[in-house]
Amino acid sequence: MTAITGFSVRDVRFPTSRHLDGSDAMNPDPDYSAAVVVLETDSRDGLAGHGMAFTIGRGNDLCCRAIEAVAPKVVGLTLEEITADMAGYWRRLTGDSQLRWIGPEKGSVHMATAAVVNATWDLWGKSRGLPVWQLVSELTPAEQVGLIDFRYITDALTPDQALEILERHAPTRQERIDEMLERGFPSYTTSAGWLGYPDDKLRRLCREMGERGWTHFKIKVGASLEDDIRRCRIVREEIGPDRRLMLDANQVWDVPDAITWMESLAEFDPWFIEEPTSPDDILGYAAIARAVAPIKVAGGEACQNRVTFKQLMQSGGLGVCQIDSCRLGGVNEVLAVQLLAAQFDIPVCPHAGGVGLCEHVQHLALIDYICIGASLEDRLAEYSDHLHEHFIDEIVMRDGCYMPPQAAGYSTEMKPESLDEFEFPDGPAWQ
Repeated sequence: MTAITGFSVRDVRFPTSRHLDGSDAMNPDPDYSAAVVVLETDSRDGLAGHGMAFTIGRGNDLCCRAIEAVAPKVVGLTLEEITADMAGYWRRLTGDSQLRWIGPEKGSVHMATAAVVNATWDLWGKSRGLPVWQLVSELTPAEQVGLIDFRYITDALTPDQALEILERHAPTRQERIDEMLERGFPSYTTSAGWLGYPDDKLRRLCREMGERGWTHFKIKVGASLEDDIRRCRIVREEIGPDRRLMLDANQVWDVPDAITWMESLAEFDPWFIEEPTSPDDILGYAAIARAVAPIKVAGGEACQNRVTFKQLMQSGGLGVCQIDSCRLGGVNEVLAVQLLAAQFDIPVCPHAGGVGLCEHVQHLALIDYICIGASLEDRLAEYSDHLHEHFIDEIVMRDGCYMPPQAAGYSTEMKPESLDEFEFPDGPAWQ
């Protein structure tokens, strides 16, 4: 038996705003940050689970405080009793009768829940000697259904329907595992397209990323239509007509603005426009989707829970589903959304970038392909070339594809020296 005996929380921030890495129309000066939680155990070999909430600077301390409010509910539990009823464990964390008043299942409290839940998955994977993607892939369809809290979504997806989706693809899982181990999971890159980059840097990075194997490029838009037209033209010149271009407005537009703006950018043949308006505006998403078709509307980076995803899918407002590993309530809720996407026949293209998101997302993309979606058509995971060196198990990219991680756990453990260097406000990086 492995008991969780305590936890620690650290506020870690990287000064990415100094070079405008991560800049977009809504967030011009982000400092990629992580509210890091470590679940400690009584294991003699120092077994621990590592998780994090992702933010972009101020407010990271709020997530740290929220983790400190959520994590005590885990202390004293054994890993064995947790994993025997993962849906019940998830409900235990999200169902706190007092914390729910400042949620429920949204905002910093839900992000804190994700950090604790993901740390639990990291712990479970390490205890089994398996990376999380493989751990989930080795569960039976019935065991996978048992990971999910279906409350609020049974009008769109019942446990029996989820089981049918998983059982349909279970006999051919090993074929897809072998394929992924050989080729990896395809990605698209945002590394070239941050809004604050000058034109010459945009050109250079498009060329470099193309030479490294990427065929799908996303750039930020929404601050100036004139600038967007110029920058889209530059990208098209560099990547040619056959590679895919995607656009991301990061919620900056009202619905009429989004429709009008995309009419002007349609000449550059974008595959999708991401987050064209508020992620809570279900009917707005649907209106934009109808108006800009055949351009797809993508979203999910800031969708707060499975209920929002359900409504976006039911309304027809979501053409590409972008689950986020640290916004939803951890692996369990991500699985619910991936199954909803399969039910509505919507491709899943996980959101990443930031700090630690790529490390998480490689596992989630593999799980979706191996167990749920079973197709690579229009399926890509986002990749951003930032801050991977701070993790013990760095991601491995080959020809624009995520190679399946082999180390046990969720790839979320940061190097001790990075934690010390970038801890806010006293780490050397902030002096």
